Amino acid sequence: MLPLQRGAPYGHAAPFVSGVRLSVVVTVVDGGSTLEACLHGLRAQKGPPSMQVIIPFDDSISDVGGLSDRFPNFEFLPLGSFPFEKSLRSPAGQHELYDRRRSAGLRAARGEIVGILEDRGIPDPDWAALVDTLHSSPYAVIGGAVECGVDRTLNWAVYFCDFGRYQLPFNPGPRSYVTDVNISYKREALEKTRHLWSERFHETTVNWALTRSGETLLLTPDLVVRQERENLRFGAVLLERFAWGRLFAYTRVRECSSAKRAAYACLAPVLPLLLFVRHSRMQAQKRVRFGTFVRVSPLVAIFLAAWSLGELLGYLTGRP
Repeated sequence: MLPLQRGAPYGHAAPFVSGVRLSVVVTVVDGGSTLEACLHGLRAQKGPPSMQVIIPFDDSISDVGGLSDRFPNFEFLPLGSFPFEKSLRSPAGQHELYDRRRSAGLRAARGEIVGILEDRGIPDPDWAALVDTLHSSPYAVIGGAVECGVDRTLNWAVYFCDFGRYQLPFNPGPRSYVTDVNISYKREALEKTRHLWSERFHETTVNWALTRSGETLLLTPDLVVRQERENLRFGAVLLERFAWGRLFAYTRVRECSSAKRAAYACLAPVLPLLLFVRHSRMQAQKRVRFGTFVRVSPLVAIFLAAWSLGELLGYLTGRP
């Protein structure tokens, strides 16, 4: 297990700045028009608190800095190049870039509350104001809902696999998981886990550490983002599922015993069926999109199988 450090120095922590209530880190995934739409959504927030918006970007994305003239009140954070072994074209390499961008954004955040969005997710106009209001509660970590914003077969299949548990409707309450595409932290709690995200941010590692320290993860339907993923391709999605399943297993392996790791590996062959049953039951209970789920279920089953194969290899090798 990774212990939660208490009272440890946090290096070059960004200081609190009077008047900054909410810092929002926008993780650049697609860039271009997708990022621009997300930034428009943040600029159009109604009644937000004092807000710092940070867009970390590295040299692998060339068109981000050009948006700075259109959004002069937002902070575009150039990171240069990241030298590491994985191919930037592989899903695993891309995911590492996302994790490093989030980490850089968190280091630059100055607000009392720190939120994380993804450029593919357009926040509802009241998102920032509600984050501010909800953090008057004692919850250190508050996650929200994710809705599908593109009505296409492949988009729905990917959405059900990734965000079915965060799909409206659901009741608010404590959860074991909240998503890093719509999440906010009290800064004090986030700083206690700085040693876990100083280079790469994995929300599961950070959130599990906070849970072990006595914090509770709150999931609320009030905070909504709408996922906009254009130009999806089947082959690319299949590789993405595999890589992300393996990364999830790697994160688990770092925090569990050898016996538990072996048990996860043994259960992996039946994981596609278990996951499919879980998703089917969830959609049947929600009712709002059950017909859509049935229509795209063959794709869902294929993507769950790819994820499960990635998990199995992650458990066997212990590497992302």
